Amino acid sequence: MEIKNVMVVGAGQMGAGIAQVCAQAGYQVLLHDIKEAAVEKGLAVIQKNLTRQVEKERMTEDDKNMILANVIKSTTITDAENADIIIEAVVEKVEVKTAIFTELDRYAPAHAILASNTSSLPITEIAAATKRPDRVIGMHFMNPVPVMKLVEIIRGLATTEEVFSVIEMMTKKLKKVPVAVNDFPGFISNRVLMPMINEAVYALYEGVASKEAIDEVMKLGMNHPMGPLTLADFIGLDTCLFIMETLHDGFGDDKYRPCPLLRKYVKAGWLGKKTGRGFYTYE
Repeated sequence: MEIKNVMVVGAGQMGAGIAQVCAQAGYQVLLHDIKEAAVEKGLAVIQKNLTRQVEKERMTEDDKNMILANVIKSTTITDAENADIIIEAVVEKVEVKTAIFTELDRYAPAHAILASNTSSLPITEIAAATKRPDRVIGMHFMNPVPVMKLVEIIRGLATTEEVFSVIEMMTKKLKKVPVAVNDFPGFISNRVLMPMINEAVYALYEGVASKEAIDEVMKLGMNHPMGPLTLADFIGLDTCLFIMETLHDGFGDDKYRPCPLLRKYVKAGWLGKKTGRGFYTYE
């Protein structure tokens, strides 16, 4: 199976990034959202990213214009009828994703692959909302998508080897590194990362050290590019809490219990960089 036409559902930060790398790889891309303003905002992010590459002399103005020409706006879900693959990148709520996959299944051609960019939700459950579970797969891109090389590829219970191979080849064409992961809560990236962040929050909660000290230990002692509390602020504390709850519910193991301080900050609306305050304060 050859992929030519890609539809990305969700024009937020992740969706725009996925659309950009697909367009750069030469695919025709439909960037879809329910609101035109959201699609316009996503396109503006792509344009800004590409302009920065031109300024750094990593691509020409002609290259930029050619990539932008590969991206088409969409606000109608029936546009799925022309897609070879649809990559969903909407809010991390299973009921939202399953509703979208049910709708995509209705309009996408029989050969189309349906992929989810979920960071922690079960692909098998999402696939069960369709009549083609064998053609549903996880493609978990890292943020920011144009920069980060990793893509976790997650087979659902029914995903065929043919679909896995097609997605593996596509990922390489996007100049990303595909890593096969089985369908468990949090996959690998978040199953390892989020408990580390949660433990850092516990260390702060218990008064083991200041937030600055905790971050410095992990940066200087473990060679991490940023400390876990800073990273949590960049990810979003609400997202961190949601993933910890997913791990806790999925495994039923109290080692994944979210720290009470993390819950407290989320209830206070201190969600990190996006709200101006999390563990740190941002102007």
